[in-house]
Amino acid sequence: MANVKQVQEMYAAFGRGDVPAILAVLAEDVEWEYGVNSTGVPWLQPRRGRAEVKKFFEALAAVEISKFQPRTFLETGNIVITLIDLEATVKASGRKVIEEDEVHIWRFDDQGRVIRFRHRVDTHQHLMALRP
Repeated sequence: MANVKQVQEMYAAFGRGDVPAILAVLAEDVEWEYGVNSTGVPWLQPRRGRAEVKKFFEALAAVEISKFQPRTFLETGNIVITLIDLEATVKASGRKVIEEDEVHIWRFDDQGRVIRFRHRVDTHQHLMALRP
């Protein structure tokens, strides 16, 4: 359950706005939004490496998150899956994104570093929230 604890600590750091604490547990060449082509949503873009992941957090500045509640943590081997309830508003449009059971997939190496991460979300909803 060490990887679940690591994910919980990353979510706590996210809540504090402590991006450096999150970046510190990522592998140098981490794949962020692996297996995804560009979605058109700034915060759901594929990225590689810590410097690129930092841009994910910068892209989130366009969103005001009013609810971020990790509810369920499942771990098997080096994989942690988290179900999250999310409510956010895109600042430019004022439109809301409401995700029930948003899925986060975390993959770890044997040293406990995140090597791959992916959101599973209603991408269409995020795209519609971006429209003015």
